[in-house]
Amino acid sequence: MPEPRADQSIQELESRCLERIAAARNAAELETARVEALGRKGGIAQFSKEMGKLAPEERARIGKLLNGARERLETAIEAGLKRFAEETLRARLESEWVDVTLPAPGPRRGHLHPITRIQRELEELFRSLGFAVLDGPEVETEYHNFDALNIPADHPARDMQDTFWLEGGNLLRTHTSPVQVRGMERLGPPLRMIAPGRAFRNESVDASHEHTFYQLEGMMVDREVSVAHLLYFMKTLLAAIFGREVTVRLRPGYFPFVEPGFELDVQCLICGGAGCPVCKQSGWVELLPCGLVNPKVLRMSGIDPEEWNGFAFGLGLTRLAMMRYGIDDIRHLQGGDLRFLEQF
Repeated sequence: MPEPRADQSIQELESRCLERIAAARNAAELETARVEALGRKGGIAQFSKEMGKLAPEERARIGKLLNGARERLETAIEAGLKRFAEETLRARLESEWVDVTLPAPGPRRGHLHPITRIQRELEELFRSLGFAVLDGPEVETEYHNFDALNIPADHPARDMQDTFWLEGGNLLRTHTSPVQVRGMERLGPPLRMIAPGRAFRNESVDASHEHTFYQLEGMMVDREVSVAHLLYFMKTLLAAIFGREVTVRLRPGYFPFVEPGFELDVQCLICGGAGCPVCKQSGWVELLPCGLVNPKVLRMSGIDPEEWNGFAFGLGLTRLAMMRYGIDDIRHLQGGDLRFLEQF
């Protein structure tokens, strides 16, 4: 029971608790000091339990001392809590600091897909040569995809263009040549046009084949068009894309919609002609089938082959992008991997 030394004991308790509060290094230590001083079993509570044993006049005096000590301890604890809160906020502000005077970063810049780059360059090139850029549906009719291009149902060339058939007899186009047919039907001669876009074939996927790929096909229909015109435009095309002379070869090739037909191959720019998976170890990549438009194709599109003729070519944009950028696997172009695309 606090007798004559109660005043001193309360002062000692207050001093001891204030030291513990001041020495607290974090909020957890401060809470421990608070419990020891002001908790239900703390020092102030122990003194309060003895108050009933004091004389009335002494009880008032000791009660006043206890209340004063409690208020000072609570004030010290509140100050400690405020100090730790400020330190936490200061540390957070320093770690999350940002200069608000700097301009906003804005949206992250994207990257054009390498095929998109090639396509846009070719469109600009052919526009400068007087060609129109035409587009057409990816879901085509059998007539426009095959029949109008001199590939009837029993023609063996259809085996080379196994496609995805849809309900109702339509199909996913196997090339962009149907756009040429639609261009001849709608615009008529004289005509200069290119048709870039996606094509689809039921292919086994490997380093150089995909079921979905990009083509650019072109056509010129006019009077007295010859193979010389064809070669001029093809050489202009390749020089513009690669920015340098490339080694090419022209060999006979059969395509139902051209007569005569040619295969223009480019020496593989991946391996330099030594042989790799892209060129199937041959050193050459089939890049540009071409030839003079078959008179039957002109006639089926309402053009008189006695008055008009022309040339046509088909260019694989996907393979062209591989040659230009040194991409050794066609599957990278369809994979959507940002680590790959951000290189361009």
